[in-house]
Amino acid sequence: MPLFRYKALNARGEVLDGQMEAASDREVAQRLQEQGHLPMEARLASEGGGRSWRALFKPRPFAGQRLVQFTQQLATLLGAGQPLDRSLTILLELPEDEAAKRAIADIRDAVRGGSALSTALDRQHGAFGKLYVNMVRAGEAGGSLHETLSRLADYLERSSAMKGRVLNAMIYPAILLVMVSLSLLFLLGFVVPQFAAMYDSLDAPLPWFSGLVLGAGMFVRDWWIVLLVVPVLALWWFDRKLRDPAFRAAFDEWILHRRFAGPLVAKLETARLARTLGTLLRNGVPLLTALGIARNVLGNRALAADVDAASELVRNGAGLSGALGRGRRFPRLALQMVQVGEESGALDAMLLKTADTFEQETSLALDRMLAALVPVVTMAMAAIVGVVIMAVLTPIYDLTNVIG
Repeated sequence: MPLFRYKALNARGEVLDGQMEAASDREVAQRLQEQGHLPMEARLASEGGGRSWRALFKPRPFAGQRLVQFTQQLATLLGAGQPLDRSLTILLELPEDEAAKRAIADIRDAVRGGSALSTALDRQHGAFGKLYVNMVRAGEAGGSLHETLSRLADYLERSSAMKGRVLNAMIYPAILLVMVSLSLLFLLGFVVPQFAAMYDSLDAPLPWFSGLVLGAGMFVRDWWIVLLVVPVLALWWFDRKLRDPAFRAAFDEWILHRRFAGPLVAKLETARLARTLGTLLRNGVPLLTALGIARNVLGNRALAADVDAASELVRNGAGLSGALGRGRRFPRLALQMVQVGEESGALDAMLLKTADTFEQETSLALDRMLAALVPVVTMAMAAIVGVVIMAVLTPIYDLTNVIG
């Protein structure tokens, strides 16, 4: 039998990482469930830790807004009194994507065969994340599946909106920087060498800064391919290095200590953690299990390490706010709000309020950064172009004065 590597959560919220021989990844997940664990990942040991190009371009049946719509529609049908298998049959006719239809049909058939919805979702090879599956399982145990799905849809929609705001804030500056760089390369590599050839034919003396700019133009003309390839290779190297856990942890720690990026990343990750924890707790998921799930939504490894350490402290009886504050990386306001939630017995509500607060602060910070970045880049481009034009035209002006 092939050897599979797996990750799972036990009943105490601890992450288990091990190997198992099985006929398929589905059998691995089934065995882990029988042992009382929550499967997180199961893959062939021979595949290694990286993502293959085939997996990268493999279509996902549920992602982004499609997952939100599926959750909302299922919650609406269940809330209207429709049985689960009937609701899934209705939803089977809605998606146009064949992969989504096959996934829904597989879920419906599993439910008709006696499986719980959470179990059927868990068998979809990662199409539904562990957070999704855990919330559905909690809703089934509490007898309020449609309410749980409604909250889950709201969580997914808010998370998607937050991610969209971050991406939208980054897209325009990124495009502007690329266009500025390409324009500068064209100016130096094509326009400036024309003037350099003319000045060589005239054998005229040049000011030092004109000679510097003309030399830069000749370098760009002769080595433009290197100037394009080197950044691409640097990005490729950096992406490979980020897959090294030690380098990624050190880089994430470094980011948190930067003056502008650090507070923004901390607020964004705090909002994600608070939203996930609050939603899980509100739906009846135990705190330790919720911490084990929520730490995986964090992109910053340093903050995720703080959550891991906090889980151990909470397991030993410490309060959540004090445990998260040990690492001194999460914002103080968030820790104070969590402490208030613990003292008032409304931790889930206060976590969701914390998420609202930091999402608003993050959105405001991104808007301010974008408002400042665009003029700065534009003015820098104008200054560079002005210097190049002055360096090129000043010798002509001097020659004109001499001739005159």
